[in-house]
Order: sequence, then structure tokens, then C-alpha cells
Amino acid sequence: MNATAQDTPDNAAPASAESPAEQPAGAARPPRRNEGRNGGNPGGRSGGGRRPQRPANTERPAGQAPARPHPVLDQLAELVPTLFGETLLPLKRGIYEDLLAAYPDVLDKDSLKAALGLHARSSRYLTVVASGLPRHDLSGQPVEALTPEQVHHALIEVFRRRGARSREDLRPKLRQRILQAYEASGLPRDEYAERVRGRDEEVNQLTQDALAVAATREAREEALLRAFDASGKTVEAFADMYGMHVLEANRTLERARAHLARQALAPAPDTAVVTSAANEADPAPEASPPAP
Repeated sequence: MNATAQDTPDNAAPASAESPAEQPAGAARPPRRNEGRNGGNPGGRSGGGRRPQRPANTERPAGQAPARPHPVLDQLAELVPTLFGETLLPLKRGIYEDLLAAYPDVLDKDSLKAALGLHARSSRYLTVVASGLPRHDLSGQPVEALTPEQVHHALIEVFRRRGARSREDLRPKLRQRILQAYEASGLPRDEYAERVRGRDEEVNQLTQDALAVAATREAREEALLRAFDASGKTVEAFADMYGMHVLEANRTLERARAHLARQALAPAPDTAVVTSAANEADPAPEASPPAP
């Protein structure tokens, strides 16, 4: 998707890294090796040299909105706080034209376009897109869903930026988030994998790993649903028999029904994976109930 303001690029390329803070004007240079504690003062008196200035406190007070990279974004935060305030929301496509139409005497076209481009590539905005919330219009109403591809690519970019700042191996967390994004997409596994596949093979492998976990879990939950349907018991009695809380039993059975509905949409389900997972998860007669 092109990085234009008219069609907000939810999977835009990563923005350039922020430059380090400049040294405060008048800050003293580090002492040379041949300078003593007195800063090389010929008279040998202490305090002859200027002390290095401490860097300014860059932490934001609690509740204060983060600094914005473009002044128009400050305008937008005042004009449309629901979308551009301290809490962001995904923007509907065509928000650029909507803003110009709503505030023709306030917003400059070129400045607005530049500001929206920076906004769409910011980590704050990408994090909101990665959460899977729907797109919103100027009144703050949801108008359309993000595509699974947009959510996936935003998620990958957010974790890529986090990984550049952290020594922690974030791949397990990313795999779990991909699993959650897949489940929220409502797509069959094969279709989801095809639609989000990109050029990064490591990411593709993480996606496949997440979908493999989903396949095993779905097979186990479907086996539990079959056991429930065959038991003729109420959910409460079934949960008690399997050592589950009734709320968890309800959620598990509902997920299993959703899995089956999702599989019905797939033109060619991955029967080999499903069958293998089901063989591992399907409870044998007289066996202990499977974990949810």
C-alpha cells in the first residue's frame, strides 16, 4: 500500500530512527588525559573548569501526550481528539479528503498530507492497527474492518522496532500475537497464511508455527465438542466431569464451533495437519479428559 495520506498506509515502511539529543550549548568538553582533577587550571585552584551540564530530563509527566513530529498533528489533536488525541484509532480510508472538507480554512493541503504520512508510519499508530480495531471516521464511529494483511504487517513492524531496542528474544511473543490475529481474522488457516505471506522467511516461519499451534488446539477443542454433543449432558455437568470451570467450558465449545464454521469456508482444508492433530488430541474411551 502506498504511503499516501489519502489511503492511510497501515503497513508502511519503518520510519527512520530518531537522532540522539544534541549536546546542550556551552557544555564542557571531556577532560584530556593530561588534565588533572582541577581541569588543568594553571593556578591549581579547584573549580577552575566548568562542570559538565546534566542532560535535560526528557521524561514526560504522567498523563501528558507524547511529542508530535509535525505541528499539524497538534492541530488535529485539538480538532479531532477522538482520532488524534492521547488515544489513537485506526483511520478510515479517505480521511484526508474528509479533514479538508471539514476544516477548509484551518488545514493546509500539503502540510496535512505530510502530517498524516508521519502519523501513519509512527509506532503509536502501527500499534493501534496491530490491535485489530476497525477504521473510524471523523465522528469516531467504526466504519470498516482492517484487513488481516494490514493487521499482520503492522504487528510485524511493531515487533521489528521493539526488537531493535531490546535484547529480549521477542519471537515467542510475536508468535502468540500472530496466533491471536489469525483467530480474530475468521479466516481458514491456509487462506490466512497465503494472504499474510511476505518476503521475510523468518516471519513466514513464525506464522506457520503459530498456525500449527492453532491446528493442534482447534483439533483438541473440536474433539471436546464431539464429546460434549455425544454426552447429552448440560454444559455445567460436562464441565464438572472434565474438571473445567463452566465459563472456560463454554468458551472452549464456542471456539470449537467457530473452528468448524471457519473450516466450512475453506475450499481445500489441510486435512493432513488436521487429521494428525486430531489423532493426538482425540480422547480415547475411558481415557482422562484432555486439557482445554
